[in-house]
Amino acid sequence: MIADRVRAIWCREFQCDDISVDDDFFALGGQSLVMVRIQGAYIEELGVEVPMDQMFLNPTVASISAYIESQAATTAP
Repeated sequence: MIADRVRAIWCREFQCDDISVDDDFFALGGQSLVMVRIQGAYIEELGVEVPMDQMFLNPTVASISAYIESQAATTAP
């Protein structure tokens, strides 16, 4: 499940064991450097490139996971 993998990335980057799917990136203390590291992890670990504007528009694990899944569905053969 994408949300579990995204959550694991966020937990690692925020050095926190308990991030819910509805926690807000910015409320967690997220800033540009963390966002860039997470964006890189999406590419490296999930094989998807998530534009920065989508990361701002989808600030929770749930919403960015839904975005990633929607992109995978549109690019699937």
